Amino acid sequence: MIDLRSDTVTLPTPRMREAMAHAEVGDDVYGEDPTINRLETMAAGRMGKAAGMYVPSGTMGNLTALLTHCGRGHEVILGDQSHTYLLEAGSYAALGGIHPRAVPNQPDGTINLDHIEAAIRAEDPHFPRTRLICLENTHNVCGGALLHPEYMAAVRGIAERHGLAMHLDGARVFNAAVALGVPATELTKDVDSVTFCLSKGLSAPVGSVLCGSEDFIYEARRARKALGGSMRQAGIIAAAGIVALEEMVDRLAEDHATAKRLAEGLASMPGIGLDPDTVETDIVFFELARDDMTPDELSEALREQGVLVSPKSGRRLRAVTHYGIDAEDIDTALSALRQALA
Repeated sequence: MIDLRSDTVTLPTPRMREAMAHAEVGDDVYGEDPTINRLETMAAGRMGKAAGMYVPSGTMGNLTALLTHCGRGHEVILGDQSHTYLLEAGSYAALGGIHPRAVPNQPDGTINLDHIEAAIRAEDPHFPRTRLICLENTHNVCGGALLHPEYMAAVRGIAERHGLAMHLDGARVFNAAVALGVPATELTKDVDSVTFCLSKGLSAPVGSVLCGSEDFIYEARRARKALGGSMRQAGIIAAAGIVALEEMVDRLAEDHATAKRLAEGLASMPGIGLDPDTVETDIVFFELARDDMTPDELSEALREQGVLVSPKSGRRLRAVTHYGIDAEDIDTALSALRQALA
């Protein structure tokens, strides 16, 4: 199968498997797993933060961050198309009593600066208290769109004027950094906390890291414990995360190139709606612009030819390139799509 459903389907590299097999481990709840400690230090350095905390998933990383920044009855401002708002089971509201203030995302993944400012609550006993602004980079539902350093700095200015914290869902922040040709720290320097995933384009089998100040991570460990996210000899899986940071970041440019190849091929097909210039990283959303077939039917026709994509809401489908997918696979997928449409 040529699996383009997500970059979460990546398999660990041979070097990762070797590192996992030989990982030095200890009890992480006691802070005694040397491999996890090394990963957390590396991750914090890559994000330009003082400390890091290994968590099983990006969803737990974001939830832990929100629980640490906010108390019950507080409010977070976030995009109405953001992963945290749409695709994390409303966990911050269900488990933390945190109220979401959803503001429209622009097609480029940003939130209009005036809209952010207007969403900040006045001090009034009728209102929840605004405590946090949450951004996403790259932006999944907006097609892997990039948030630029200048935009991050502008939002930071709003946050500082109103005494708010900023959290970045940076699940694919390394994709953004590679696409922009800047260090990841340029995209994280203006936020108080950031979560990034090791298990997407970086190809580790499991895990994310939440980074922030030492005081923030100290408090976040309490939230992680409450969520059941504290692990024991998890250095076995953290070892793959170290390899991911050492070896898999720069190669993300290959995924961006194959995504562009896919987008250009799709854009040339009758019945498909897509502007290839909107594809900036590894995520390709395309529209099925004909009425005699549904996205589910197209997806099933592709599955029968050994190609997997994800039908989404409306007439959209999503394909994501990643480690293990090369230019030949993209050409095969495009050929299968032509047959399916015919």
